[in-house]
Amino acid sequence: MAVQPEGTPCWADAMFTDVEGAKSFYGAVLGWTFGEASTEFGNYTQAYADGKAVAAVVPPMPGQDGPSQWCLYFASPDAATTAGRIRDNGGEVLMEPMRVGDLGTMCLGRDPGGVVFGVWQAGEHEGFEAAPEQPGAFCWAEVFTREAEKSDAFFPAVFPAYTAQQMEDDGVDFRLFNIRETAVLGRMRMTEEFPPEIPAYINVYFTVADCDEAVAKATELGGVLRFGPMDTPFGRFAALSDPQGAHFSVLDTTTTEGEMPKLTDV
Repeated sequence: MAVQPEGTPCWADAMFTDVEGAKSFYGAVLGWTFGEASTEFGNYTQAYADGKAVAAVVPPMPGQDGPSQWCLYFASPDAATTAGRIRDNGGEVLMEPMRVGDLGTMCLGRDPGGVVFGVWQAGEHEGFEAAPEQPGAFCWAEVFTREAEKSDAFFPAVFPAYTAQQMEDDGVDFRLFNIRETAVLGRMRMTEEFPPEIPAYINVYFTVADCDEAVAKATELGGVLRFGPMDTPFGRFAALSDPQGAHFSVLDTTTTEGEMPKLTDV
């Protein structure tokens, strides 16, 4: 798969204290298989769906112990330039651009509302290999934040190709970020329904052939159902947490219901 346009979600990984437990869980729920751990890069282990790279899991480095969470990476032609934009627009660079062998260059940032994300300047590793509609593949992501205005200003400033559309719904504050005519990222304002201890985060979605089956398997293995399953015009989805607390969602794009929401350019 070719290098994606700047600002396109291109990779996802998560840090787990119990890597073998994570591999067992996601293998059962999403059908992933796993490659050999790369000792050169902290036992970073890639996950595959039908032989195509879709994500990675890794144990925490010394001193990095904390709650497990998925990190979404956005494509950049120059990680150092993107890091500068993160700083210039009120964000924080948590990890300076770092070369990862011949694979590429990464950095980690945080938006002014607390959303942590990654930046990936591709080398030999260009990112996701599987198409979004393939079961087990990454297919969508949404920024969940209580400070929507900050994210709304920040992400288009960091990724200048973004244009934005607001969903016309008085009950939900939801925005789409597009590159050209393609939606690449959503932004949802967190309401009082979210417990205050849940920080702002990016929720990643993985494609499944059957949402209900995936939910049943996840909860059977110790995952927690947070929301759904629910039918939408985009597919049937559910929000989950894995046994180690990392939030993610599953989406069956073949099961759709209802009309697409109206969107207004902003």
